[in-house]
Amino acid sequence: MATSKNTQIVANAKEKTSPSKGKLRVNSFFAGIGGFDLGFERAGIPPAFHCEINKFCHSVLRSHWPKVPLAPNILEVSANEIPDADVWCGGFPCQDVSVARGWLGREGLKGKNTGLFYPFAELVKKKMPQVVLMENVTGLLSSHDGRDFAVILQTFQALGYGVAWRIFNTRYFGAPQSRPRVYICAWKGSAVNAVNVLYEDGETHIPESPRLGFLRHTISPETGAHVPEVAFCLAATSGRHTGTDWSRSYISYEDEVRRLTPAECEKLQGFPDSWTVPKEDFHLSEDAIDTLRYHAIGNAVSVPVVEWVAKRIRAELKATETSGHGSSVASKALDYATARVPEFATTKAVSIQIDKFDGHDQAPKIKWSNGGVMFKGTCLMAAVSPAPKKPVFTRLVDALDKTKPSSRYFLSPNAATGIIRRVESQQRTLFGPLDVALRRLSKKKA
Repeated sequence: MATSKNTQIVANAKEKTSPSKGKLRVNSFFAGIGGFDLGFERAGIPPAFHCEINKFCHSVLRSHWPKVPLAPNILEVSANEIPDADVWCGGFPCQDVSVARGWLGREGLKGKNTGLFYPFAELVKKKMPQVVLMENVTGLLSSHDGRDFAVILQTFQALGYGVAWRIFNTRYFGAPQSRPRVYICAWKGSAVNAVNVLYEDGETHIPESPRLGFLRHTISPETGAHVPEVAFCLAATSGRHTGTDWSRSYISYEDEVRRLTPAECEKLQGFPDSWTVPKEDFHLSEDAIDTLRYHAIGNAVSVPVVEWVAKRIRAELKATETSGHGSSVASKALDYATARVPEFATTKAVSIQIDKFDGHDQAPKIKWSNGGVMFKGTCLMAAVSPAPKKPVFTRLVDALDKTKPSSRYFLSPNAATGIIRRVESQQRTLFGPLDVALRRLSKKKA
């Protein structure tokens, strides 16, 4: 049951944010710093409701959407407090399915963080929005031998939704960061609409070998910084470097190496400049504020990917409203998907039936492909490209600050030595200019 304070927050703004007939709105859960909201807003679907527990994220959301009601805890929200909206979105917490925690340490949907999917699904059940869009790390597909993803599909199947999923990589949508994430679109009564959202008509393809973006060398004309074309995936960390982490993106000079600044991280996620600069006085040091910004940005969804998907959701909602084509062919959803996406028609495609099961422990073990569709218990899946048919390429060098940042962003000689030691012990190979700069920096030790 929601607290009285929480109820009042939503009730005060409910009248103003409930969508009028024909006017699309989105409700955002696990809203973070508003990546979903910004992407949908750019697609012409503004937010009607936020649910987010992190206080720093509250300050960011309020600074950009001061009139949108914000509920601080999904466990304390009741369905009647949530304004009506055609679309619900949410990147439910990924900590318990992330492979960064190690294969043996993942609790999946049984974990206290990722397990928040269940109260989210209960709210969906009570309100039944037309569309639900979710995003998570790719580890969700393999968590608990695929059982966790089976639970998610079965949950929406039981509610009468058709579901499509696909891994997209941010690097192909206009932000130079390699960030593969699984996007799940559930459409009430129709898998056809869900397929249309995530899949364009025709064959999917990867533009080139993904490795090339990490190998090509670019130099900033403003500062002389050396970087690869594409950054590694941003993580939800403090941004500090201890000499034990070689797998982050570093900015290297002749004999200096630094971490990305928060402003640069914002650009790698597709946010405008200074999006996460606090508008409230947190009474914290610059380093502490940076830590909050790094963590929030690393947890965020990539805005350009959401905008691409949101535009397709808007188009599909409008088309369904005028023609009703979604429901008319829903019974032939898998045939439709096969005709639309050639990869689903190849011999490498897999079709399986998810029978009803009682509880998580009864869910089947399944090796999920990176793309697929499900309707009425039948899943069709195949390996598909993480890129749209017309990818948008940008470079890391263009996202860099135009002047050298404060010295606090630069690594010490000891940190450089630690990174080199770890790289050599694991027999790894670093980006060439970074390797040179780290070795030169390490020699500066007294």
